[in-house]
Formats: sequence, structure tokens, C-alpha cells
Amino acid sequence: MAVQPIRIFGDPVLRATAKPVTVFDKELRKLVKDLTDTMLEAPGAGLAAPQLGVSLRVFAYNVDGVVGHLINPDLSLSEEEQDGPEGCLSLPGLRFDTKRAYGVVARGVNMHGEPVEVEGTQLLARCIQHETDHLDGIIFIDRLDREARKAAMKAIRETDWGGGPAPTVRVSPHSTFGPIR
Repeated sequence: MAVQPIRIFGDPVLRATAKPVTVFDKELRKLVKDLTDTMLEAPGAGLAAPQLGVSLRVFAYNVDGVVGHLINPDLSLSEEEQDGPEGCLSLPGLRFDTKRAYGVVARGVNMHGEPVEVEGTQLLARCIQHETDHLDGIIFIDRLDREARKAAMKAIRETDWGGGPAPTVRVSPHSTFGPIR
């Protein structure tokens, strides 16, 4: 098992746009395993590479007993929407109602570079959108309306992990392919 520390809200890596994966090697397979092990241990429905400090377009998911991963995702969203509670391992203990597309078709590749398509609704659609947002430097509270976001920021300041000094940035055991820009 390769459980890694999860970056918490305030860490700059969570706001950076992750780079596409271009090399499919042992190091990438280790990253996918670390993401999966960490997500399952947390436990969470999904975990994106930036949450482990790695700025690559990779995430793992665990919804309704189906565990998988997606690399370099491209999403097609349904016009129908859903509104429901959403949380994040980088904002531990907090949940806020968030509007998302009801359905998604996600196309990308697996850790071997083979094409993958994941189609889902409800929780799986929410998870895929949430994790893809992480790859774009978006945190789910960014999607809240002004009043709800204000309440979320207040809740963050009141946590034992928020509102203090900037978090310590840990060095990732994975190559980040250069500095984040």
C-alpha cells in the first residue's frame, strides 16, 4: 500500500492547471497506485494527482464499488443538471450543495496509454466532473453561488486546518516534469 499525504485547501498546487501525461511508464503506474491506495484509505469517491502534489492530468475514482482511473480526460456533459452535497478530501469534513451536470461521458486513456471511456450519471458523473476540475485548478467551492461560497470560506476559516498560516508544501515522490507555471 502506498498511501500519500493529501494536499489541503490553500496549497498552490491545487490551483495550478495540470500538465497532460505524455509518458506511460513505471512511474505513472506507481502514481495511479498511490492515488488509488490513498483514495481508498481516506476514504473518498475520487482523488486527483494535484491533491498528492503532482501536477499531471490523472485521477482515480471509486463509485458504487467500481474503482478505476482516467488520464488526460475529455468530458461531454449532459444538459440535465443535478444539485446535491459534495465534499473534497482537500477540504476535510466540509460538504456543500453543488450544481453539476447529471450525466457525463469521459474519454481518456489508462495507465498503459490505452483508450478508455467512462459513462455515468449522478454520483459517478459528479465525481468525474469534480476530479477533472482539480486537473484544471478548480476546487468545487468555486462552483458555488456567491452566498454559498461566502459560507464555505467562513466554514474553512473555522476548521482546525484552515485560516492559519500557509500549509507546508511537501515534496512529491513523483516527478512533476518541471515547475508548475
